[in-house]
Amino acid sequence: MKQINLQDNLRKKFIKKGVKMTAPETVYFSNDTKIGKNVTIDPYVVIGKKVQINNNVTIHSFSHLENAKLENNVTVGPYARLRPGSVLKPGSRVGNFVEIKKSVIGKGTKVNHLSYIGDSQIGKKVNVGAGTITCNYDGIKKNKTKIKDKVFIGSNSSLVAPVTIDESSVIGAGSVITKNVKKKSLALTRSDQIQINNYKRKK
Repeated sequence: MKQINLQDNLRKKFIKKGVKMTAPETVYFSNDTKIGKNVTIDPYVVIGKKVQINNNVTIHSFSHLENAKLENNVTVGPYARLRPGSVLKPGSRVGNFVEIKKSVIGKGTKVNHLSYIGDSQIGKKVNVGAGTITCNYDGIKKNKTKIKDKVFIGSNSSLVAPVTIDESSVIGAGSVITKNVKKKSLALTRSDQIQINNYKRKK
């Protein structure tokens, strides 16, 4: 009962501050949640401890946030998870089924679909393709991935840390990147496609 009353009070407080919620009874806050102006929170969002949400932010349904900072003009979700140490810079977007941990997502950068970004520093205007994973744990320690400004990461790429992708470079889809990538270059690792014509399966 005490927890229910606390949530009701927090919801009323944020509605009074101008936070837009279509189903406030499904949104959960923490005592220390900080929210700025013109913020929209869709149904079924959980905001854990130490979350700061700045101005003009939209959080879509089924997203879970804890110990994270969302700067101005950021969009999150649906189905996004922001774990401790996540910082989303102005104009960035973290889309559906994306998990961010202990990482900075740069200004205007998009991580739109089905990706894991951990222990990473991502610069401005980076596009992270669907299915991209930062392989940050080698079984003993966590390693850092650095992606600099205006990099394009093709879908289904694995970035094996520690690794640095320098600015304005491109990672080809389906690549496993284990070495640093130089500025304005294309890096890809891909086996040749084999085709056997007029193939018949054995019965």
